Amino acid sequence: MLEKNYNLSNIKHEVLLEVAKLAKNNNLSDVDKLPYQMIEGPQSNFRCCIYKEREIISQRVRLAQGKSPSPTKENKNIVQVISSACEGCPIARYVVTDNCQKCMSKKCQQACKFDAISMTKDRAYIEASICKECGACAQACPYNAIADLMRPCKRSCPVDAISMDENNIVIINEERCINCGSCIKDCPFGAISDRSFMVDVIKLIQTGIPVYAEVAPAIEGQFGKGISIGALREGIKKLGFVDMYEAAIGADIVAVNEARELIRAKEDGHKMTTSCCPAFVNMIKKHFPTVIDCVSTTVSPMTVTARLIKSAHPDAVVVFIGPCIAKKGEVLESVTQDSADYALTFEELDVLFEAFEINLNTEERYLQQASIYGKQFASSGGVTKAVVQAIEEEGLNSEDYKVRQCNGADECKKALMILKSGKLPEDIIEGMACVGGCMNGPASRITGPVTMRNRNELLDQTDGRGIHENLNNYEKYNFSVHRK
Repeated sequence: MLEKNYNLSNIKHEVLLEVAKLAKNNNLSDVDKLPYQMIEGPQSNFRCCIYKEREIISQRVRLAQGKSPSPTKENKNIVQVISSACEGCPIARYVVTDNCQKCMSKKCQQACKFDAISMTKDRAYIEASICKECGACAQACPYNAIADLMRPCKRSCPVDAISMDENNIVIINEERCINCGSCIKDCPFGAISDRSFMVDVIKLIQTGIPVYAEVAPAIEGQFGKGISIGALREGIKKLGFVDMYEAAIGADIVAVNEARELIRAKEDGHKMTTSCCPAFVNMIKKHFPTVIDCVSTTVSPMTVTARLIKSAHPDAVVVFIGPCIAKKGEVLESVTQDSADYALTFEELDVLFEAFEINLNTEERYLQQASIYGKQFASSGGVTKAVVQAIEEEGLNSEDYKVRQCNGADECKKALMILKSGKLPEDIIEGMACVGGCMNGPASRITGPVTMRNRNELLDQTDGRGIHENLNNYEKYNFSVHRK
């Protein structure tokens, strides 16, 4: 049963956990009972009534199985709207507050070009049906008495992919959505979430097919103090995976190849962008298509590592595990790219550990497969730092190459606009859709200072191998690092 003090993270975790348990025990036929088991009633805990609460849980259960929330509105987008949970947000964006003095200047009324503002007995009034949400009144008010109550999901979307239908339920424009997950993080009602591949992965493992995990460089620090890569590898193998690889191996390979691309691009007078962040690449594809040729032809670390695994183990099915919603979309789009076959999040991995009753051992030996530079792909600025390091290891002067590090989607948009105009002074743009990098991804288990402390303690234990030196271990495998 969901407890009254649960927040959105607790609820999402519990739904995923219950579905994972059913999948583990081959009891998914009982999945329709979960809303009644989790919301026992008769009193509601979170919404107006238990019937609405159960409907929301039912839609979350469908998402946990990889389906759309509504059985009548199936679509393949990773980011989905839980319509029953979409409520409580103000319908009118601009609202007059008690700060209104009903002043004689009536600057708000004069600023409105649509005659949406009138004066009542006590204050100004904005007619929502007429208001065009231009914000002129709020800017004109000398008392800051007009509040901008834009929906948090809409405000957080960097590409204006969110609108509302006639019932004021959120609609996500799939043609514009870049799967960054900002709306998921910022919706206070949990009305936007992502589809999960968790059940598919559990079923695959149970069939005996060799399933390999590859974990994102951001994983260190995500599962608590002292939980090393070695501990995670053993825990993941107990889940039934054959083995685990660090995607930071692929990051090392990407750094070397993007460094060589950058060297050639500069010689030819061309600009370049990184390709590791799928939300950033989606932004270019959907909103800045004229600069698509600037994107590095080197595939993402996820794809490089998946190809390495499949080169070493031809029958392998590869599951990427990271903090990123957009990686799920990248997997779906990479059918012809020979990439990872499925993607899970750190949230979902945490659920699997709990469902399978696996405790991670802090005493487990420390395992390193990648260099510190590959591991730092998880941080904003880490990609180009690795590229610059690779240039140095090539025997060239890295100071000859100017980099622009974009920390978050807004900075990415600004840089791409400058690139589009032909006025970018730097040689390469590093695009990270999440502020702070992948460590603050929307599907992280924990973020902020705690993660950083845990992570820094673990990274302090890495050896001093350079990027090229580390790659000596993987030269025997034959695979392409470029888009097909």
